[in-house]
Amino acid sequence: MNQQDLGPDSTSDVGDVTNTEEELIRECEEMWKDMEECQNKLSLTGTETLTDLNAKLSLLIMQVKCLTAELSQWQKKTPEIIPLTEDVLLTLGKEEFQKLRHDLEMVLSTMESKNEKLKEDLEREQRWLDEQQQIMESLNVLHNELKNEVETFSESRIFNELKTKLLKVKEYKEKLLITLGEFLEDHFPLPDGSVKKKKKNIQESPVQLITLHEMLEILINRLFDVPHDPYVKISDSFWPPYVELLLRNGIALRHPEDPTQVRLEAFHQ
Repeated sequence: MNQQDLGPDSTSDVGDVTNTEEELIRECEEMWKDMEECQNKLSLTGTETLTDLNAKLSLLIMQVKCLTAELSQWQKKTPEIIPLTEDVLLTLGKEEFQKLRHDLEMVLSTMESKNEKLKEDLEREQRWLDEQQQIMESLNVLHNELKNEVETFSESRIFNELKTKLLKVKEYKEKLLITLGEFLEDHFPLPDGSVKKKKKNIQESPVQLITLHEMLEILINRLFDVPHDPYVKISDSFWPPYVELLLRNGIALRHPEDPTQVRLEAFHQ
């Protein structure tokens, strides 16, 4: 009855087991025959070949033991034959489905944890980016403010420095003119022996002569006010000895075509 309940696949499995047992028994019998032949040869051979024969014999004995142990295991083992009914297939399908579901749930849980970690990393990086952008905006504002302050400070500082230098130059110029005027009035007086001041008139001379200081001022002003025509007409107020003094020392030059006109030498060029 058990044989009838089994399907064709189960019958084939039982046949395979029986064939395997018969094959193992046949191999064992062949090995036993080989051992008997080796034993007979040992009794006929001398002592010289005993070592090789003993090695072969021990190897054959070990093979026999292994095959015998394997045969006993096969004999003790009863093949489990599962009937391929609808309930069995349904149960196997459910087990496979449950296993697959468990594996998919594990994969889903792993992916969700990775997604959460990636989301946290993304939020952290986004916060860092926002902070860096705020810092950059603050630095740009500070840079623009400092740039404007530097430009304003530089312009105002340069203007103040130039103004200070100009005032110093003016003061130095006034000092030089005063020193030059005092020197000329002391060493180059008018022919009557008196020194003329700017706010003092000489009534004794019919022609009002000017001092050497005033002559130089006229020539200097003409040179800088009208640089394209720096010549001055020699009038009666120019005392001739002073004019000659300026010409001989190279301070003044005559006009090449009009000897009545003189100009100051352009020492600054």
